Amino acid sequence: MFERIVGWISRCAGALAALLLVYLFLHILYEIVLRSAFDSSTFVLDEFVGYAVAAMTFLSLGYALDKGALIRVDLAVGRMHGRPRRWVELLCILASFAMTGFCAWWVGRDALRHWTRGSVSESIAEVPLWIPVGAVWLGLLLFMLQLLAYFLRVARGGALVGQDVADPGLAKPDGTD
Repeated sequence: MFERIVGWISRCAGALAALLLVYLFLHILYEIVLRSAFDSSTFVLDEFVGYAVAAMTFLSLGYALDKGALIRVDLAVGRMHGRPRRWVELLCILASFAMTGFCAWWVGRDALRHWTRGSVSESIAEVPLWIPVGAVWLGLLLFMLQLLAYFLRVARGGALVGQDVADPGLAKPDGTD
């Protein structure tokens, strides 16, 4: 049940990231039309695109992990099989969780500082800075939630990310080693 809920949350965050990509395309297209046809500009393209790219990147992390699309360097782990691979995978998940938690702590502190100080960007838009920083923080928290769900799945003998259940040497179809 927990894994299903986390998967649904990750899909929603991934959908939001996809919408941000559509926003990027439309804003850039709008800016091109303004500049070429009307000799004008929104004056916030660089800033908003930067915020959207950061939010899109971090909001999609959990979804990418869930779908096996996250880039993983597994030169050593990929050659392991059975129980040792599962244990190393669990250690890697714990290390990822710890590092993501460390980053989330500092990004969260930064978002809270921007909130309490009322910090805004120096552009014409004067965007409250807690919004883009908060989107990154939310993405990190959702990634941690997905890592927790993945850890629980691997710990109970479930499939590894990107693993074909029929892959010999990793797990039998019933999830055992």
